[in-house]
Amino acid sequence: MLAVLGGIAAVVIYDSIRHDEPVTVVQETPKVRYINLPGQNTAAPSDFTLAAESAVDAVVHVKTKAFREGSGNPFYDFFFGYRDDSNEPRIVGYGSGVILTSDGYIVTNNHVIEGSQAVEVVLNDKRAFDATLVGADPTTDLAVLKIKASNLPFLQFGNSDALRLGEWVLAIGNPYNLTSTVTAGIVSAKARNINILRAELALESFIQTDAAVNPGNSGGALVNTRGELVGVNAAIASRTGAYSGYSFAIPASIVQKVTTDLIQYGAVQRAILGVSITELDAEQAKKYNIDHIEGVLVTGLRPEGAAMAAGIEVGDVIIAINGVKVNSPAELQEQVSRYRPNDRISVTISRKNRKMQMDVVLRNTQGGTELVEKHAEISALGASFDAISSGDKARLGIRNGLKVTDVNGGKFRSAGIREGFIVTQINNRAVNSVEDIENILETSDGGVYIEGIYPDGLIAYYAIRL
Repeated sequence: MLAVLGGIAAVVIYDSIRHDEPVTVVQETPKVRYINLPGQNTAAPSDFTLAAESAVDAVVHVKTKAFREGSGNPFYDFFFGYRDDSNEPRIVGYGSGVILTSDGYIVTNNHVIEGSQAVEVVLNDKRAFDATLVGADPTTDLAVLKIKASNLPFLQFGNSDALRLGEWVLAIGNPYNLTSTVTAGIVSAKARNINILRAELALESFIQTDAAVNPGNSGGALVNTRGELVGVNAAIASRTGAYSGYSFAIPASIVQKVTTDLIQYGAVQRAILGVSITELDAEQAKKYNIDHIEGVLVTGLRPEGAAMAAGIEVGDVIIAINGVKVNSPAELQEQVSRYRPNDRISVTISRKNRKMQMDVVLRNTQGGTELVEKHAEISALGASFDAISSGDKARLGIRNGLKVTDVNGGKFRSAGIREGFIVTQINNRAVNSVEDIENILETSDGGVYIEGIYPDGLIAYYAIRL
């Protein structure tokens, strides 16, 4: 009690002594860490519902059908006659597709429709349509279908170049025939080359993600959080055939170019730089006395190519295409793939550690600068053909031939002939043109015997019943 009274007295005495002097109050500034919040229009959504809802109706279910013919052995049919077996089962495959226009143009993977004789497209609202094949490009594993419909929902192309590592993306498709499935993941890597396309001049520059993709997702959409199409799902890395953690999509920059060409020209207008390249590493940099490890090393030149005509040499390092840096063969191929023959591009190279700008006029696969016309088609065979270059003849050791550019159904597809096959002889008669094939077919009765070679050097023989 005495202690309390003493304390009160001390306060009173202190106040009476100091009441004439001002009291200064010091307020410490709180220690706070500030962050800059993004603007309202640039913030990523907190979930993926808007992107999924805006995109799911533009992704379709693609069903393919093929019919077994006779014994399934073309050699047996050719020599012993065709066995009509109407009870042979249909071969049904499935995948996904993305609607690109309101009037029914759809993109899917070439491997989804390859080998089929009929394609059906089922929309998200359960409507089904028979689809026709507008064109296919094995070098990028893309194909365009067309259905007779209007006012369809479709996806807008996004900027796949602007994708950043770690950015959220959605994969939309029909895995295992489970329609309208949406999975999410992040962009794990860009410009991946996984060597799965076997076509000549194959172009691989995949977007790698960890969004779950399974059989049936092929041809489906990869969209960003704004619901824009940034890729077409094409492959998974797996030892079992099911998703194991990585999936791969064709970037929208390639998809948009290829589909536009197929719709507008009926053929892909592939521009070729005409170089053999390899990724530059420390060992090669030391070998060629290169100071900075950047770009891709030129190891060879195509004789009729654009690079040689522009003055590019073996040992040069290509650093950029039109100002866009390229540090891998896949990145360089992706940049060049967005141009057409006769387009002029700027190529930045390093020669003996000195940077130079080279203007290059791109050429087509035959070495010219003109646009490629739609390949001539022989309806009886269900295939389109194009001439082969002198370089391909020399590489494969052949004197003549005609390349199969598209297999749209019919006899070639039933026989198992694939795009890229070079027909050298039919019924032991040399083939150099579509007219040669037509003349041989007109004088053939019952069937034809076809000899040819694939771009990898595999010689193959086919017997086809007419």
